[in-house]
Amino acid sequence: MFQCRPARLLMVLLTAICLTIPGISPAYGTKQDVEDAKKKASSLEAEKKKVEDTLKKLEGLKKDAAAYVRELDNSLSQLNLELEELNGKIHDKEQDIEIAGQELEAAKQVEAAQYDAMKLRIKYMYERGETTYLDMLLQSEDLIQMMNRAEYIQQIAEYDRKKMGEYEEAREAVAAREAQLNQEREQLLLLQEQTEGKQHSVETLLAQKNQELKNFESQIHTAEGQISEYEKDIRAQEEKVKQLEAEIKRKEEEARKAAEAAGKKYNTVNLGDIKFIWPCPASSRITSSFGSRTSPTPGASSNHQGMDIGAPSGSAIVAAASGTVVIATYSYSAGNYIMVNHGGGVYTVYMHCSQLLASEGQDVIQGQTIAKVGSTGYSTGPHLHFGIRANGKYVDPGNYVSP
Repeated sequence: MFQCRPARLLMVLLTAICLTIPGISPAYGTKQDVEDAKKKASSLEAEKKKVEDTLKKLEGLKKDAAAYVRELDNSLSQLNLELEELNGKIHDKEQDIEIAGQELEAAKQVEAAQYDAMKLRIKYMYERGETTYLDMLLQSEDLIQMMNRAEYIQQIAEYDRKKMGEYEEAREAVAAREAQLNQEREQLLLLQEQTEGKQHSVETLLAQKNQELKNFESQIHTAEGQISEYEKDIRAQEEKVKQLEAEIKRKEEEARKAAEAAGKKYNTVNLGDIKFIWPCPASSRITSSFGSRTSPTPGASSNHQGMDIGAPSGSAIVAAASGTVVIATYSYSAGNYIMVNHGGGVYTVYMHCSQLLASEGQDVIQGQTIAKVGSTGYSTGPHLHFGIRANGKYVDPGNYVSP
């Protein structure tokens, strides 16, 4: 009968263990690279087709600047929402990858511990293996001793099988975690590629919008055609603001009289009482100050009623002071904009936003993100137009807020 001596047994077991250790293979081989490239090209091509279709549909509106800009802004707003959703998914996916990586590391530690335990067992078998199990049985003095030794040998064998099973489970857990991690990374790459396509679409539409605004320059300089629509929109927004301020002032006056009649003190707010904070944390670059200026865009006001802060599209816009949102809407001239009432006839205005995150009637606190920087309305680049109104007139924000 063939007997497996300790040295041979050690070699066999070590070989078997080494063969079961999973090899480290690259997450993305040549074939995978090709598939990834195809997916990326497909994603970018799909976005390109969407932009082409959008511009084709808008072709008939080019004779009407207001309608053209408004529809382009609608498309840009939708793209920005999709980008926001994709960025959220990317954030979640990055967290999934972090968790999967931690689980993989834990699984590897368990595998290493099991492997070390098996090595110790093999070393013990080698050092203590002067005789084979068969020798132990044959050297038994009687049947009872032989049966006891047989049971002991069986228990050892079961222990070894159990340890081998535990090691195999640990090895499979590592392989599963590695597969999961690779899958999460592949999904993240796909989301990033989709985001790249969306951003390219935004840039394309913005470039087209800027080009069309420049094409209207001759009409604007002669105060014909589209300039009348632009000026009409500005006047309409200004009238809306004045009516709103008058109504709020009336209500505040009624509240003051009611408080006095009841013998209560009515707290009034003055512009100097409010400590404003900078409304665009991502940037301190002022591209256009309050007051007289050379119009940056044909038709834009040369008497600038606010402060322009150049910032990347999508940057956070925060409430400069606590208050109540009284306007959250879109207009051809101001784009997406928000107006916040701080009491006492003091208001702040935030224009050309890519996205509004607060709605009319909502109370906001100082520093709360209420919108995102954009280039909606009559604008040729991403920036925040920030204005402060007091007693029905715009005042220089530079006197009350600084980066």
